[in-house]
Amino acid sequence: MKRIQRAVLLSLTALFIITQAGCARKTQEPVVRQSFYFDTVCSIAVYDMAEMDEEKANAAIDEAFQLCSHYESLLSRTKEGTDIYRINQAQGAPVECDPETIRVIEKGLYYSELSGGVFDITIGKVSDLWDFHAEEPEVPSEEALQEACATVGWEKVQIEGNTVTLTDPHTHLDLGGIAKGYIADRVGENLMENGVTSAIISLGGNVSCIGDKHEDGQETPFKIGVEKPYSQESEIVGIVEASDETVVTSGVYQRYFEEDGVQYHHILNAATGYPAQTDIVGVTLKAPKGESADCDALATIYLILGSEKAMALAKENDEAIFLILSDGSFMSTEAMGFEAK
Repeated sequence: MKRIQRAVLLSLTALFIITQAGCARKTQEPVVRQSFYFDTVCSIAVYDMAEMDEEKANAAIDEAFQLCSHYESLLSRTKEGTDIYRINQAQGAPVECDPETIRVIEKGLYYSELSGGVFDITIGKVSDLWDFHAEEPEVPSEEALQEACATVGWEKVQIEGNTVTLTDPHTHLDLGGIAKGYIADRVGENLMENGVTSAIISLGGNVSCIGDKHEDGQETPFKIGVEKPYSQESEIVGIVEASDETVVTSGVYQRYFEEDGVQYHHILNAATGYPAQTDIVGVTLKAPKGESADCDALATIYLILGSEKAMALAKENDEAIFLILSDGSFMSTEAMGFEAK
């Protein structure tokens, strides 16, 4: 029987204390709000800011969510009229885009080239074949996958100023592997511009922490819980502490379905069109605040490469990484500071 599962990649501990906007007054409790963008629940919690009151905190969050809506109107590949939608429908004709769209595409092309196409933002045609949101998802035909894979190749994207041209008229862009990280970075910048000194932003598997957790007159690192894969009750396998840092997870359990006893997940191999074959169930990276987009791409790359190559590269680059393997075991670098539960 086919079924689709969605799991929250990161469970935030001791976070969602809802407060009501009211008269301007100082508060020791976080102001927490949620909304829905990028096909995921997005949460922002403001713990403290200079001369903070609930009215200012809510105003800052309002502006941050408006920014999320703005980026969704540029970067979604499924919403009509966005820059990415227009590029994909242009059949190779040049498309003038917002400068922010260009920045995200350029970041995606950087990691597409760096990974040798393991991560590739031109995988859109392949992604289109896998409808993980359908009530009855189906595995695409081999012929359809081969045709879609022929359109993939980061070198088919040309940028001149703010104009994007796809040299293959059948190529489609998909920024899903990097856009939320980029947006999390920009949202964090926006909150700080509005005076926020302590906050946590969660856009699905992308968590960004501003400062430390200010609560009850104390400053302590935020504690980010890493969810146990396939957990139906949001169990965690452990926690990592974050201060002015970003924590990003990519996992095969985020979106998948089963057909004839075989599990098909959403992290696709651009060369075959099928879900990547890997011994990693979930990969979590921690880096300084402002590097969520980089972690977004790298987490996907490491997951596809598998544990041996991922750990070797992470150690070579002195990265904080935590892996959950398909046999249930963990691997982690010391820099991650992972505490098992």
